[in-house]
Formats: sequence, structure tokens, C-alpha cells
Amino acid sequence: MARKALGQHFLLDFNIISRIVAAAAPLDDLHVIEIGPGPGGLTRALLASRAASVTAIEIDRRAIAALAELHERAGPRLSLIEGDAKTVDYLALTPAPRAIIANLPYNVGTPLLIAWLRNAAAFTRLVLMFQREVAERICAAPASAAYGRLAVLAQSVSHAECVFRLPPSAFTPPPAVESAVVRLVPRAEAPPPPVLAALERITAAAFGQRRKMLRRSLAPLGGDALLAMAQIDPARRAETLSIAEFLELAKALLARGE
Repeated sequence: MARKALGQHFLLDFNIISRIVAAAAPLDDLHVIEIGPGPGGLTRALLASRAASVTAIEIDRRAIAALAELHERAGPRLSLIEGDAKTVDYLALTPAPRAIIANLPYNVGTPLLIAWLRNAAAFTRLVLMFQREVAERICAAPASAAYGRLAVLAQSVSHAECVFRLPPSAFTPPPAVESAVVRLVPRAEAPPPPVLAALERITAAAFGQRRKMLRRSLAPLGGDALLAMAQIDPARRAETLSIAEFLELAKALLARGE
């Protein structure tokens, strides 16, 4: 039985599971990390692919026990780790090349993604299921209603695409909202960590008061002076800026020694 406190909604439809694996292809020789395998539907499909290994992280001890037989059959190609996905060192977990493919629990999906984005270059790709609203925020374009901090952070380091949507009826138990699968492929030339850290500060301030002009929302970080360095009109609002313009603001913040 799924636990509401853990955000569990199990995906058992083989056709949909196959579409998720196909969205992550090719998996040849990749070390795949799965979060929250639950009863193991996606885990089995990943093992049936040409992935080099599958490492499944599960916080629910009941699921670990339920996957014991699968673990025995798969041998060393499948690793089961009982623990909290928010505290795992993913770079130490498996060798490269690695990918994350998961039906994420709704209650931890966003913080997990932001943490992975900080090390996006360490992954070949990420294919992740979120509630539809979050998926749309990740893939949103500037000036759209869903465009915000999550879109800027995700798209600054990766190519993000909403692959397909799923109705609540695809899950057991059905969630109250629709879901969607997002594919993120890291960019070959991603901003360095100091720029990404500055970008997190810029976007938190800019979208924290998204209806205000940037000279107001960014006042604690330099306001007009910061915007002048990035050659951005201080009367604009956060949702009108492109990813490139946000990166210029982040570089300007670093140049100011903030």
C-alpha cells in the first residue's frame, strides 16, 4: 500500500513504463539511478534495457523487502539502497556515465532536481516524472505564465523538454493531479559552479517579487548598479528576461564581489 506521507503513487502500466525507458534511450553502458522504485515496475524495465547497472534508492523498507527476489535474480547489476534520496552522494554512488530515471515522489521532486542541476555535467541525462504543474515550470519559456526560477535554473544547464503527460488513472492510488515526464540533457558548456550559485541568488530575489520592477526586486543585490553592469533595463520584470540575461546578471553579481 502506498504511503501518502512519502508521496507514493505507483506506476504499474507497462506501456507507460516502456515509454519512460524509451524517452531515456539510448541506455547502452549507462549506470542508471532510480529514485523510489516502489513495487519495481520501472526497475524491471530498466534491467531489461542495455544499461550497465541499475541503482535503486528507496526510503520505504517495505519496498526494499518486496524487491528482494528481483535483486536476487538480477545479481550485481542491481543495487538496492535503503535511504533518503535527498542525502545521497550521487557522484560517489556509481561511476560515469550515469543517468537518473525516476518516477519522483511529488513531495521531494523539486528539491531533488535543484540539487542535481548543481552537478548537471555529471549526468548524461535525467528523465523524471513530476506533477504536471512542476514539469511545465521546468520547461517554460520566457514571458509565459509558468516561467520562473525553476525554468531558469534548469534551462541554464540543460536542454529541458516535456515528453508526455499522464492522467491520474495511470497510478495506484491515483493522485489528485496530472503528471508529466521531463527529459533534461546537460549542455556541453554549462555555467561554472560560482555562476550557478550566483544565479540561484538572482532568481530567488527576482522571482520572489516577480510583479515588481527588477530595480526593486534586486535592490538587496545591487539594484540599478547591478542591472547597469548587465545592460538590462531596470524597469523590466523578471518574467521578461531570457536565460542568457539572467546569466549576465549572475556574472555581474560575481564581478561585484557579492
